[in-house]
Amino acid sequence: MSQIPTTAKEKLINGFFRKFPGDAASVLNGFSTEEIIDYLKRQDQSVSKQVFARLNPDIATEVIDLMDNQLFVHIFSNIDAYLGARLLSRLDKEKAQAKTALLSPTLAREIKELMSYPLDSAGHLMNPMTTTFHPENTVEEVLKRLRVLGDRRIANIYVIDDKGTFLGVAALQRIAISEPNVKLKDILQAPLGVINALAPVEDVVELLEEKRIIHLPVIDINNKLLGVIRNGDLVAASKEEATEDLQAMFGAGREERALSKVSLAVKNRLPWLHINLITAFMASLVVGFFEDTIARITVLAVFLPVVAGQSGNTGSQALAVTMRGLALREIRIGQWFKVARKEIMVGLINGLAVALTTSVIVYFWASSFGLSVVIGISMVVSMVIAGFSGAVIPIILKSLGQDPATSSSIVLTTVTDIFGFLSFLGLATALADVLNIVG
Repeated sequence: MSQIPTTAKEKLINGFFRKFPGDAASVLNGFSTEEIIDYLKRQDQSVSKQVFARLNPDIATEVIDLMDNQLFVHIFSNIDAYLGARLLSRLDKEKAQAKTALLSPTLAREIKELMSYPLDSAGHLMNPMTTTFHPENTVEEVLKRLRVLGDRRIANIYVIDDKGTFLGVAALQRIAISEPNVKLKDILQAPLGVINALAPVEDVVELLEEKRIIHLPVIDINNKLLGVIRNGDLVAASKEEATEDLQAMFGAGREERALSKVSLAVKNRLPWLHINLITAFMASLVVGFFEDTIARITVLAVFLPVVAGQSGNTGSQALAVTMRGLALREIRIGQWFKVARKEIMVGLINGLAVALTTSVIVYFWASSFGLSVVIGISMVVSMVIAGFSGAVIPIILKSLGQDPATSSSIVLTTVTDIFGFLSFLGLATALADVLNIVG
């Protein structure tokens, strides 16, 4: 039988990798780490990334640990931040930091953010080194892999799809008594419980007490498996929960608590009160620019709080939704345009509806058609700007490494007040003669 020429063999392998990345990854899962790295080096960036993303996470972690910096950058330069964080979090902390430093600042920042969890969250307690398999893996393949790992703490096998989505568990006891050719999808079971990585420690303890869970899978907002909290970690969480009130009495920790020292509260709050004072004077300065207009049309002063209040509420709504999205990792910094576009449309539609109601009220209140037109247009403009600002301000602050929860509201209040006053008083000044607005 004639041998296939080397060039033809290479083309065949490359074509297989390009057209069937999932199947190629399944094949590579049975190869040594050195062989996997060698195959990945031969592929184009897009192909190697697609295949690498579908490798078994345990094997992918070994590949990352051994690959050189050039191949790492080749694969990770355009990788999904969530996948990158899940895999890098499995490495030793120093190695993960060294690898992340090779990436672009923006991607590195996103991955670091996804790898970090608050001290009082489930994500902080979890062990990312979970043993995972795909539903098409057979019992024989699972047992072969477990023998190599030699980890006696494994009680359940966690099953994920090619994208890392958590599908369920297969008990090791069930695997041990099944035929070698049985696939995991045929013996898959729902877990006794799962928890979101950002859930508080209290929820972890509650699940421990209610369901007597030995191992608790931890997932993200997209149902991707991030790790597992083992029984020992759960017990430690119970002890921490029991002492939390005592620690709060002495203001322990970096953040202010209900019973923190007065000096700490003043130190944290006073600088922001001064900043808020400065921003209030900035808004007053805008009003001062139109002092002559207000003196001539005194009724404008009556409706200034209406415009500022509606734009402020609109901005606060957008801010709350965006902050929640950032906290739960539903959105990333790179998705700012999608978030802003949505809030602009919401602000426009709500602005038109509120403007109509406001214009009718102002017409009967002030008996001025011109003033009702001005406040209606101003309401739409200010609410669109407020929605946009509420969406982008926390994202911008987060991209700059600041805590959006601390400073977003102050910045937002400044923006909504300034643009609310500017749109209302500016339009009143420009259109006073045309619309016969009188005081």
